[in-house]
Amino acid sequence: MTELATAKLSVKALRRSYDNTHAVSDIDFQINQGEFVVLLGPSGCGKSTTLKMVAGLETPCSGSVELDGRDITHLPPGKRQLAMVFQSYALFPHLSVAENILFGLKARRTPADIQQSRLADVVALVNLSDHLHKKPSQLSGGQCQRVALARAIVAEAPLCLMDEPLSNLDAKLRNDMRAELRAIQRRLGMTLLYVTHDQVEAMSMADQIILMNQGEIVQSGSPQALYNNPASTFVAQFIGSPPMNLMNADNLILGVRPEHIHRDINGYPASVVTCDYHGADTIIEVELHDFDQQRIKLRHPGHLTLVPGSAFPVSWEKQYEHYFSCSDGQRINAPQTHSTHQTTTSEMTHVQAL
Repeated sequence: MTELATAKLSVKALRRSYDNTHAVSDIDFQINQGEFVVLLGPSGCGKSTTLKMVAGLETPCSGSVELDGRDITHLPPGKRQLAMVFQSYALFPHLSVAENILFGLKARRTPADIQQSRLADVVALVNLSDHLHKKPSQLSGGQCQRVALARAIVAEAPLCLMDEPLSNLDAKLRNDMRAELRAIQRRLGMTLLYVTHDQVEAMSMADQIILMNQGEIVQSGSPQALYNNPASTFVAQFIGSPPMNLMNADNLILGVRPEHIHRDINGYPASVVTCDYHGADTIIEVELHDFDQQRIKLRHPGHLTLVPGSAFPVSWEKQYEHYFSCSDGQRINAPQTHSTHQTTTSEMTHVQAL
């Protein structure tokens, strides 16, 4: 199968309000050709509304959407040259797999020989060759998802939109489909805008993550950039599992990720609260003494069994510290007066574990 036509998407000052509620507030972003971009955020943050405005399923109050330099803001969905994969798959139950895949091409009166050529290519790509005559009710969840993906690919649209397409699958199948989807996207050079609330999906698949909260973009960049340099405490809490530990110290918020905290006989005195064994590692929650008995989490390689209440002093290195403003939670430069894990107990007033 030939590479799909790709496109550059440009969203400028896009806004959508419902009565007095701003679902999306003047957001801007761009997607380059062949890029896998994920709109990520908690429920109600505006990511699906943004996707629907790009698709033409929602009308923006203001702003514009351009595809390859062409303004499509007010075009109907059928005129936008987009493909879309829905959370519910949206398959026709009375049609076979082949008929579902070709439905859009038939509606556009694509010549029959082109339909069959594209069908042969795409079913081989998504491993559906043995299921063409089956109905959706005869397929597994993963196979239904492949049919929906094949229908989007066969259209050879310059931009593909996906709205939480893996959320209905079980954990193992979701992992498998993530790998398959990313491999297909890279092989075909698809330009893809993908919506999810699952940060693992975003981190494992995206070239660029656009993290949203309350209708606004709080940070965008590569998965590594958001993980290693969170722009705010919100980003630090949302990206990472377990999320970053946040501690108020020296009139600022100090952040340290769980994998950068380790047991240290000369470190902060602490006692074990819980041990959560995950197979490859153990997540240990400890209670820090002299800091209002607040709790933080650390990641320990392998299996470790600890008695609750037992001593477990901890420390971390300065290079792994992150600093945020107490007033607005935004990232700030390292203060000159702040030391590292050697800060005395009188200098730290509170620890908040998230």
